[in-house]
This record gives sequence, C-alpha cells and structure tokens, in this order.
Amino acid sequence: MGAIFRKEMLGYFTSPVGYIFLGVFFAASGFFFYTTSLSAGSTDLSQLFVMLYFALLILVPILTMRSFSEEKKQKTDQGLLTAPVSLGGIVAGKFFSAFVVYLMGISSTVIYALTVSVYAKPDWSVIAGNITGLILLGASFVALGIFISSLTENQMVAAILSMVAILGLYILQVVANYINVEWISTALRSIAFSSRYYTFTNGILDMSNVLFFISAVVVFLFLTVRVLEKKRWD
Repeated sequence: MGAIFRKEMLGYFTSPVGYIFLGVFFAASGFFFYTTSLSAGSTDLSQLFVMLYFALLILVPILTMRSFSEEKKQKTDQGLLTAPVSLGGIVAGKFFSAFVVYLMGISSTVIYALTVSVYAKPDWSVIAGNITGLILLGASFVALGIFISSLTENQMVAAILSMVAILGLYILQVVANYINVEWISTALRSIAFSSRYYTFTNGILDMSNVLFFISAVVVFLFLTVRVLEKKRWD
C-alpha cells in the first residue's frame, strides 16, 4: 500500500490535478467564509460548512477521476493488478492519497476558525463537530469517486458520473419529502448524505452519523475491490 500511496501522491503534484483542487477549494472556501461570516461580522461558521457541500460536489470528482481511469487509458492497469500488492492495498493506497490531498484543502477551515477567534470567542465544540462532519463527508465522496473511476477508462465520464452521484445523494432528502409512503420516505432520509452532514453543521455530533459515513467509505472501497477482482480474472 505504501508504494501505491507514494506513487499517487507524486502523481497529484506532478500533474495539475492536485494544484487545481487545492487552488479552487481555497478560493471557494475563502469566498464562502467572507460572505457567510466576515461580511456579517459573525463567528458562526456553520453556513460556511453548509456551502462547502456544493464545492465538494464539483471538486472531489476532479480529485478522484484519474484514480483508476488513467490506469486503464494508459494500459497500466494490468501491471497494477498483477503487482505483488493485494487489491485491498491498491485501493487503500489510492484512497488515502486522495484523502490526504482533500485534508490539505479543508485545513483552511481551521485558519478561518482561528481568524474569527481574534475578534470574538467562537464555540470550538461546534467548530470541531463541523470539521469532523466535513472530514467524514469528504472521505465518503472520495471513496465513491474512486469506485466510479474503477468503472470507466474515461476520466471525464468518471468525473461527471461522480458529480451526478453526489448530487443524487444530496437530493434524496428532497425526494423523500414528496413520497407519501412512510417507509420509503424514511429509508431515503436515512441514506441521504445531506441530512446526515447537516446534523454536524447544526453542532450535533451524533455517533450514528459518524458510523454511517465510515460505513459508506467501507462499502464503496469494498465495491472497488470487487470491480478489480472481476478485471483481474477477465
């Protein structure tokens, strides 16, 4: 896993992908911080974290689109699959490299929290909950993006499908409001990422939501391994 992780980390910063992700994320989060907090003279950062969901809708697919699609396009995927590394190690290496770059991006939220603390005392427990939610949401999206990247050799297709999937996970909550069958409505709300994430932005640290996002990461990575297993034996 370590070799895959180092290779992928190098790939992010020898290509424009890592720089584009970080640059656009810093610009978007800075704009959201200014409009939701600084311009209003507020230490409440919850709206910043609400808006970041929409930034991730675009940016995480850009970060993950090359994970396996590029290997297929360059015909290096068979060499990767026959390397003396377990499939789980390959997937984990690619996941953690993308996740580390993601963490570099969201580190800016800590700077914003420190900035508002100069002017007033923010509620650090709420901020910590918001950042925890952003970490878990991002981990889930990264795992989802890697899974989708394993399904196609076209990076743009992988990015678009990931955006559609992330948007779909957002609007499940809206769809649930228009369904009159209670058990279906309840089921949709229970798997809607938006409602789970916005619980964190409201300052509520619910362990069921923490476990939900961790489970989502595990499921998407497991599915990716299964896709690779199928390709290994084709």
